[in-house]
Amino acid sequence: MRRLLGLLLLVLAGAAAAADAPNEAIATGKRDGDIPGWTVAAPTPAGWTADCCTYARAIGVDEVIYRGEWTGEPYGVMVLNVWPRKLATLGAELDADRKHYLQRDPAAKVDRFTVRHRGMPCEALVFQGSDQVDDAVVFCDPGKASGVRLSWSMSFKDADPQRAASLDAFMRVVVGTRYRTGVSR
Repeated sequence: MRRLLGLLLLVLAGAAAAADAPNEAIATGKRDGDIPGWTVAAPTPAGWTADCCTYARAIGVDEVIYRGEWTGEPYGVMVLNVWPRKLATLGAELDADRKHYLQRDPAAKVDRFTVRHRGMPCEALVFQGSDQVDDAVVFCDPGKASGVRLSWSMSFKDADPQRAASLDAFMRVVVGTRYRTGVSR
């Protein structure tokens, strides 16, 4: 767990200084009551595919970014979720996710840390599952006026040889994510 956390922190330092990839993943949501329409844009790493409309919709999320061909397997797939804010704080969102995860896997280890994002507060949970799969989840709060919160997540098999490269790409997407009010494409 400490090794994964250390790697995440190291990647964050490099990702903050990196230039954005030329392609963008763009997800949008229409106005819903008091929640204004929104657009979330993030850099898509070179060699990765962003999808909002085929595979993302099929699995009920706002965006997926994956390398190679879509396999339907969750490993190495970046997943964006945007939802109406229900809990009072970003910390409460993390606590709820942590509780839910540990109900499914009581033997898992969990660590929490702040992600330095220039445009909004973000915090991460890293789960080391008893199933030899680790999950990184970063929750961000684009502000009360947005009416929403968002998260990026990615699962990693412990023995994945591309783990470090995938984690680096994931954190570049996270720290490069931008939220804005209004729907645009």
